Amino acid sequence: MLRGYHPYPTARGDLLHRLGRHAEAASAYREAIDLAGTEPERALLRRRLDMIERPGSR
Repeated sequence: MLRGYHPYPTARGDLLHRLGRHAEAASAYREAIDLAGTEPERALLRRRLDMIERPGSR
């Protein structure tokens, strides 16, 4: 039902990040980036992914 809808993996990534499940959150954000329809959306999601992947930013 929500397949192909980028806000779903975005929300999932946010929740997983808050739970400390960073590898799963990064995966969800990568999926959201692939599904996002515009470059500004992808840029925002890339920044969120960078925050998770950057050492010391958790």
